[in-house]
Amino acid sequence: MSIQVYGIPNCGTCKKAFKWLEDNGVEYEFINTKEHPPTRETIQNWVASLGSKPMRNTSGQSYRALGDLKTNWTDEQWIEAFAKDAMLLKRPLFIKDGTAVLVGFRDKEETLRAKLGIAV
Repeated sequence: MSIQVYGIPNCGTCKKAFKWLEDNGVEYEFINTKEHPPTRETIQNWVASLGSKPMRNTSGQSYRALGDLKTNWTDEQWIEAFAKDAMLLKRPLFIKDGTAVLVGFRDKEETLRAKLGIAV
């Protein structure tokens, strides 16, 4: 099983997820989206798996700077925006065997267990 976690190292939610993964003995590869932004094709695959709405980092400055028109954007417009500015992506984003399975971490430990196939 191959698990990648996309995010940024100073993100508090990412830190909680990393600790949880380590406490549960889950091996993962961390990909810093600031240093290694995902490609448009990769983002397109994530949106196909999860949809664009859950992937939006609505608490960030980049999101607020988009203005009111963003409320009517299509998935395709969101894919373009995510590809241009990875800070628009909600963090952390969990990939299992090449497929996006979950984004965010708050109160999602049980969901993460199920999505990653981790026994209790």
